Amino acid sequence: MIQGLRTAIYPAPDLGRAKEWYTAVLGFGPYFDQPFYVGFAVGGFELGLVPDGVPGTAGVRAYWGTPDAAAEVVRLIGLGAVPHEPVADVGGGIKVGAVLDPFGNALGVIE
Repeated sequence: MIQGLRTAIYPAPDLGRAKEWYTAVLGFGPYFDQPFYVGFAVGGFELGLVPDGVPGTAGVRAYWGTPDAAAEVVRLIGLGAVPHEPVADVGGGIKVGAVLDPFGNALGVIE
């Protein structure tokens, strides 16, 4: 039985640089910081960084909640992300968009 989102894991071959970038994105540092895994507690969920794997846009994408998707995409781009999918209303007032983090992973936002 699926109980809900627990963790979204992003490959980060340069773990130190990724830790710094996600600390800037989230506004706080990780609660778990080891050479094999860096974990951030985000609103009851976990954003994890692993040094193995290949960053990219294929595969599962997590959408992280925000009160203003368009403003968050602009903020993430200001922090070094690259536009990937423009914010769009997908129905029912729900808006989603995505950027690529500096490592090539798709990072989704949802309002």
